[in-house]
Amino acid sequence: MYRITQQIDFCYGHRLLNYAGKCRNLHGHNGRVQISLEAADLDNRGMLIDFTDIKKSIATWIDSELDHRMILHEDDPALSMLQELNEPVYVISHNPTAENIARLIYEFANSENLPVREVTLWETPKSSATYGEWSSPSH
Repeated sequence: MYRITQQIDFCYGHRLLNYAGKCRNLHGHNGRVQISLEAADLDNRGMLIDFTDIKKSIATWIDSELDHRMILHEDDPALSMLQELNEPVYVISHNPTAENIARLIYEFANSENLPVREVTLWETPKSSATYGEWSSPSH
């Protein structure tokens, strides 16, 4: 099995609903995404996929949809005000935790027919969340 990983940096803001800590307030992050793709075979160039193709697809989408935007839950009370002010927002149906943002990026990569194995979102240099669809061990 072959695996490649590419990192993409972007800035985003969010806040968590139903949360008692500081992250209940609007705030921002300098995030880093690590996208791992995996396949059993290589193409005729000896590549799983060209890193440039990942950049054209996933990095371009992150840049246009998530970078320098507030990622907010569709029920967030601040959403309508930010939209009225024409502030850049990306609306999701889940609480915009690092876990759910990693899943959002994973699902986009999967929709592009890329052999995505997992996506890790580093919210800070010391904190990350990973989403992937792995086989669960049988008991």
